[in-house]
Amino acid sequence: MSDKRMGNTLYLECRSGISGDMFVASLIDLGASSEVLKRGLESLPMDGFEIAITRVKKSGLDVCDFDVILDEAHENHDHDMEYLHGEAHGAEYGSDHGHAHDHGHMHDAGGGDTHNHAHDAECGCAHDYGHAHDHGQAEHAHPHMHRGLPEIYAMIDKADITPRAKEISRRIFEVLAKAESKAHGVPMDEVHFHEVGAVDSIADVVAAGICLDDLEITEVIVPDLWEGTGTVRCQHGILPIPVPAVANIVMDNQIKLHVTNVEGELVTPTGAAIVAAVRTSDTLPEHFSIERIGLGAGKREYKTAGFVRAMIIRA
Repeated sequence: MSDKRMGNTLYLECRSGISGDMFVASLIDLGASSEVLKRGLESLPMDGFEIAITRVKKSGLDVCDFDVILDEAHENHDHDMEYLHGEAHGAEYGSDHGHAHDHGHMHDAGGGDTHNHAHDAECGCAHDYGHAHDHGQAEHAHPHMHRGLPEIYAMIDKADITPRAKEISRRIFEVLAKAESKAHGVPMDEVHFHEVGAVDSIADVVAAGICLDDLEITEVIVPDLWEGTGTVRCQHGILPIPVPAVANIVMDNQIKLHVTNVEGELVTPTGAAIVAAVRTSDTLPEHFSIERIGLGAGKREYKTAGFVRAMIIRA
């Protein structure tokens, strides 16, 4: 992510995991323009969604929340904690609206987080992110379910966003495609992103590119990712945490993983892919000052703080 024209350094603290919407919310809280973000997302050649930027409480703190709200035709109903982790888990942690793989899709919920989708390529089980087929619904109800990398790149290219925002967005999807390719044993150009290709997942990834560019972030420091334990349900069955796509991303990009005793998925494929695509270092300078702090809320309720903390720092 080096661009010597700019120079802000971002430090990401992911002790509650990370998902696409958590990341975007933290950048909005840091000062990324919500108007630039809204205009950019509205220019994408897809419909069926709107975004909401609000404030919520996490561990008693005032935190920014970024939410991609889908219309009825595109809703993936990924807010069902009982489905993802079992009834007892849902009762213990609260169903919150932290989306999750709901019927087969993935969430982007990281630690506390969210809707992100991605399991389609994320869970390593390319499942349908909009669990549509789950209930025997007609496939045409989810026209976004079978997008491949070329189709997603074409959508990004048509958006009215900066070249740098497009490049970052494409890089994130490339990381996801590579992880899915490895998980399923198929060439990257044959990977179909059901979940990741869902409307909300595309919106999260492109939003990440827009906000990073708007804040003129050129260096990104991420020491490690904190992940939970247990299993999570995807469309193709029960998978261990970290799910295959996250495990592949962490391995391929030499990202340090810290496994906690939290029962649940804290790191989503979209969240891991963002880190892999933009991280420039895993080591903080010995001394630094903090210029700004942003907190991005997760949607799920786990035994964690439930947010990503992003900081603009100076060595």
